[in-house]
Amino acid sequence: MSKLSDEVAQLQKKVDEAKLPKELALRVAGNLEEIIRIEGDIAARVHIEQMLNYIDLVVSLPWNSRTEDLLDISRAREILDKNHYGLAPVKEKILEYLSILTLNMNHAMLARRAPILCLVGLVGTGKTTLAKSIAQAMGRRFVRIPFGGMSDALDLRGQSRVRPDAEVGLILKGLRFAGSKNPVVLLDEVDRVAESTRGDIMGVLVELLDPEQNQAFTDHYLDYPFDLSEVLFIATANNTTNIATAVLDRLEPIQMPSYTDEEKIKIARDYVLPQLMHESGLTGENLAIDDALWPKLVRPLGYDAGIRSLERTINGICRKVARLIVEGKGKSFHISEQNMKEFVESY
Repeated sequence: MSKLSDEVAQLQKKVDEAKLPKELALRVAGNLEEIIRIEGDIAARVHIEQMLNYIDLVVSLPWNSRTEDLLDISRAREILDKNHYGLAPVKEKILEYLSILTLNMNHAMLARRAPILCLVGLVGTGKTTLAKSIAQAMGRRFVRIPFGGMSDALDLRGQSRVRPDAEVGLILKGLRFAGSKNPVVLLDEVDRVAESTRGDIMGVLVELLDPEQNQAFTDHYLDYPFDLSEVLFIATANNTTNIATAVLDRLEPIQMPSYTDEEKIKIARDYVLPQLMHESGLTGENLAIDDALWPKLVRPLGYDAGIRSLERTINGICRKVARLIVEGKGKSFHISEQNMKEFVESY
């Protein structure tokens, strides 16, 4: 058996296991037969490769795979409080939203008609991490689709396979990555798409968020309707000015407040520092930051509504400490006002 024949046999097995819609299964079967028929034609190698890629996509999409929701409001509150400091009004609105989903668990159409949450706030105010926490609270997988700078609606909807470099769009690519047809999909910074193609991209968004249309979303590459009705979409934006009215009608904006310096200190010390130390391979024995130093770390960044700049500063400290340890220059470092210039580049 040739290598290609072996690959076709493996794909055929995946097709059988995928339980594809009948029409699509017939199309794939025809493609597999064509591949075997033209296997020896050198001129058809590119065409064969394209068909193999297409079939591989089809069988890897979650046509029937889904995760079971864990809609427990007490658990959701614990996760939100554990992952996010403050933000009480925002958390309350999220819990109200999850409560409605809980009550409508057995009424799919009512659940689908619930407004889409849109977290609105400046950079670094915690919009993306809140969306991740919602997915965690529901027991769903999480997919992020960045809209910042997006300049073509085909990025979402995919390209026709008549193009040699065609590929599937970001929506189905995200579901393929999630391996589930009911993940939480974050539409990140929907207000920051390119001005020249804003209308086209907003048109695709209307289709994605409309429960009457997203049951049969057609990606140009797949060229077959895919049911997105079980996806929980969440959007984020810096502001709603650049979002089309038709899209905004489907959204429920939740304003993310800016952080005070005191809140930034609490978040940086109790949430950000432990996480970045863990990611850098450091322990509490390796690095400690003097309490009196936190206001100095935060204050030059006081104009920043979020904590992204502060995160970069702390990450820089962790990297420097990690390097010093690896170079054998010490195992324990205490950062204070006296030595802060050695660890913080902005001083």
